[in-house]
Amino acid sequence: MGKLSKSFGGITRYQETNQGITFQSEECFGLIEFWNDSICRVRLSNEPLTAKHSYAVCSDKTKCKVNISDESDQLKLKGKSYRVELSKKDSKLSFIDHKSTVINKDAIAATWNGTEATVYKSLNAEEKFIGLGEKVGPLNRRGHAYSNWNTDKFAYDTEQDPLYLSTPFFIGINGDHFYGIFLDNTHKSTFNFGASTDRFSWFSVEDGEIDYYFIHGNSIADIIKNYTWLTGRIELPPKWSLGFQQCRYSYYPESEVEQIATTFRDKNIPCDVIYLDIHYMEEFKVFSFDKNRFPNPERLVKSMAEKGIKTAVILDPGIKVLDGYNAYESGIEQDVFLRYPDDELYTGEVWPGKSHFPDFTDPKARNWWQSQLRFYTEMGILGYWNDMNEPAAWGQCLPNIVEFHYEGEATTHREGRNVYGMQMTRATNQGAQNQLNNQRPFILTRAGFSGIQRYAAVWTGDNVSSDEHLMLGVRLVNSLGLTGISFCGNDVGGFAGDASPELYARWISIGAFQPFFRAHSVVDSKDAEPWSFGEEVEQIARNYISLRYKLMPLIYSLFWESTRNGMPINRSLALNFPLENNTFKEEFQHQFMLGDQLMIVPVESYKDYVNVWLPPGNWYNFWTGEKYAGNREIVLDCPIWKLPVLVKAGSIIPMQKLTQNLDQTTDELHLHVYGQVNGTLALYEDNGNDYGFKNGNFSSREIQMNKNGISISKQEGQYSDGFSKLKIFCHGFKVVSATINDKPIMSQSAVIKHVKSIEGVDSLSQDKGSDMEEGNIDSFTLPLGPEKIDIRWAN
Repeated sequence: MGKLSKSFGGITRYQETNQGITFQSEECFGLIEFWNDSICRVRLSNEPLTAKHSYAVCSDKTKCKVNISDESDQLKLKGKSYRVELSKKDSKLSFIDHKSTVINKDAIAATWNGTEATVYKSLNAEEKFIGLGEKVGPLNRRGHAYSNWNTDKFAYDTEQDPLYLSTPFFIGINGDHFYGIFLDNTHKSTFNFGASTDRFSWFSVEDGEIDYYFIHGNSIADIIKNYTWLTGRIELPPKWSLGFQQCRYSYYPESEVEQIATTFRDKNIPCDVIYLDIHYMEEFKVFSFDKNRFPNPERLVKSMAEKGIKTAVILDPGIKVLDGYNAYESGIEQDVFLRYPDDELYTGEVWPGKSHFPDFTDPKARNWWQSQLRFYTEMGILGYWNDMNEPAAWGQCLPNIVEFHYEGEATTHREGRNVYGMQMTRATNQGAQNQLNNQRPFILTRAGFSGIQRYAAVWTGDNVSSDEHLMLGVRLVNSLGLTGISFCGNDVGGFAGDASPELYARWISIGAFQPFFRAHSVVDSKDAEPWSFGEEVEQIARNYISLRYKLMPLIYSLFWESTRNGMPINRSLALNFPLENNTFKEEFQHQFMLGDQLMIVPVESYKDYVNVWLPPGNWYNFWTGEKYAGNREIVLDCPIWKLPVLVKAGSIIPMQKLTQNLDQTTDELHLHVYGQVNGTLALYEDNGNDYGFKNGNFSSREIQMNKNGISISKQEGQYSDGFSKLKIFCHGFKVVSATINDKPIMSQSAVIKHVKSIEGVDSLSQDKGSDMEEGNIDSFTLPLGPEKIDIRWAN
């Protein structure tokens, strides 16, 4: 290596450790250590290694067998599923499976240029890269480069990088081998997947050591499971947070908030949450209410709750510099604000004017924030929206010399910025959990770092009312899911600008299938509630919002699954079909699965037809039941009222009757089963509000289907979900005779129409969507209790 760059160099000594080795060259230091059978940690530094705090990693090493051998030219560490080879000559690393196939290897030994440290990886001709979370660009990151530096960008364009949130984790697809790399360093980092060079890919950090975790698995799902084992998984959110949420910058005064809630109920459009943006505050001061606009916030929160609607409030970290303001004075007294090296408080300007900012990397500041949160929790507010927490300040240039506590390790803005929003959200989460009398809060954040999924849902910031942003939002949500952030979404309709009726209709139909479902719009824009775009769009919005509520047994079960294994709710086709080239083509890269059951085909608002790729297997049209052979392309019509949705053969889709909010219960569980092929479903329910599920107050059942029938396991858990009747609908096959627990049962013929036809707005208009129904379906109705149920059928 030339004189301008310092490389790690040859190994001069090494020592075995628990499940790994430490090693060093003349000037550099390293560690290789297996954390479990799939994960290997690599640390490289030009300074001696010391214990280091991680905000991202929340799991400790587990015991696993590692064989270490010292050979003439290399050191080998052999784990259960792969081995690591370290070249003694130049310290290059190779990760090799037990068939001696190279999964991943260094192209050049790690280098240092000043404080910047870089790792270079060999780049194979067909290698693909996915992940990195909230990043623009295509599904396959090959040929692109990205930076991680949490950035506030209003109305960002579709090429903007970086954005609000940093997750330095990607998944590599190298032939039929899959691996992941998580870079655990909170300084600004860069990932280059062959942009401007095809010699190697590389990732670097602006300062600090290289500390990465290499993850190997037999599938993309294996990689995600291990990454979320390492960095944590979502907490089970309150069920109401999965319903439709309405927001605006801003609803005020109190009477307008009440009117919005009443209109949802009068128009029978389901809704569970309405937000208060910054205009609820007095002079934009967090932990305050404007007494003229909101003279009685406690009464408002109670009134909204009586309508079945939860109230969510925005929280900004900037604390106005103002004598007599409790948050300011107590923050000064308890010394919780960021400071310069000369001990002067950092002052930045945001909505309330000159402000100080809590140092959320200090436990003392997090505890102070939690104490301030009582201002809201004592009113019964359950939703908390953490905004402006990159942190944002006018000018967007917080000085790098500002100091952060960083759990006692003392650092600067350069290392503290990327975790600032995560630690603010952590404080909000912990405060709300501790103060809400066993009620689950809903926490939302704009900024974060790897591991943010443990504390909050994420939305993708200040997007724009355009078809380009509609489709970008799909890619962002799918990519966030690949990086462990399964509870995420974007502002339906676009935040900045005015959505056309067609754009809003299309966006809300797609949003109905995404994990976080909220409409939001900027100040001084046109009204953007579901009824604000004309009668036809109102009907379309009601249809798709209602469909989401009917699909809630599936959606809630998917969230429960994600708490257990980290699987995303929206699943890029790369998760299940990573070896299919069509997965990564520009025209198909937006298609995604809701769970493993439904394939959603996002399409721009101006299109009436769309080319769809069907992965291998058989598929059914969700609206009509039409069957399609897979592994081919088809054309589907997509007028503004009909979003293409397909069902994978073997799917079991649980649904319920419509409710207007998710605290309401219904007595019927519907199971839609598709095709006489093997399929499984883990069905989960609890009361959706508290933590009783941790003590057994839940209901879970395994449902299995094959060509001969369905088996529903005995209920596990003590929760009575209210379902007393079960209806089973058989799609794609006919049933001649059937038995339930060996007793004959008669089938009935059913017609399924998941959404209503769009009625003509005048006498000359025709109804739209009348073809969106499936008739002559065999169905069965039976009582549902906690006992095991076996249904056998013959054709």
